[in-house]
Amino acid sequence: MENIKINCHSSIKINFEEKNIYIDPYQISEEKKDADFLFLTHDHYDHLSEEDILKVINEKTIIILPESCLSKIEGMNLLNTIVSVKPNSRYEVSDMKFQTIASYNINKLYHPKDSNFVGYLLELGKYKYFITGDTDVNLENKQVKCDYLLLPIGGEYTMDYKEAAMLTNLIKPTYAIPTHYKTIVGSDEDAQKFKELLDSSIQCEILY
Repeated sequence: MENIKINCHSSIKINFEEKNIYIDPYQISEEKKDADFLFLTHDHYDHLSEEDILKVINEKTIIILPESCLSKIEGMNLLNTIVSVKPNSRYEVSDMKFQTIASYNINKLYHPKDSNFVGYLLELGKYKYFITGDTDVNLENKQVKCDYLLLPIGGEYTMDYKEAAMLTNLIKPTYAIPTHYKTIVGSDEDAQKFKELLDSSIQCEILY
């Protein structure tokens, strides 16, 4: 799992064929400015952090985001290529193929469906990586098929570890990686309980 790193919370870095892909950088300690692609799932401070974005992007970084993030990014006066996306659509940007999956709460008000927040299904070579964003189990993400599943387990603002395990067992990825716990909500114990509830065919990688 050397090509996937969880910095903290939902701050993810994936390396593929010498390309560095960041998703929702947050609490970045080292300024590398090495991002080829930056994906943002929504505009909450722990997912769209202007301070941390500036630590990972350079002038060539392509920034991909839902419309809800546009005003904050445009306010940063960047010269980067910016691609605005909508849920449940397919895209190809500079040889990067991906789909957007609607990301929203079912019984909470933190991430309304009409905000059009997104998760991303990245197609990297022969593998698919699904980063769900902040969401509950919903109609759209239950239909996704992927090899790597990165999903929140901390509860309160998103699905909890039990709901996350149910979704994981339904999708049946090869690898499941829990996110969105320990930093703001949730605990290490949630990650262990999530792992225990998974089908034996699914390998759980706890990366932070």
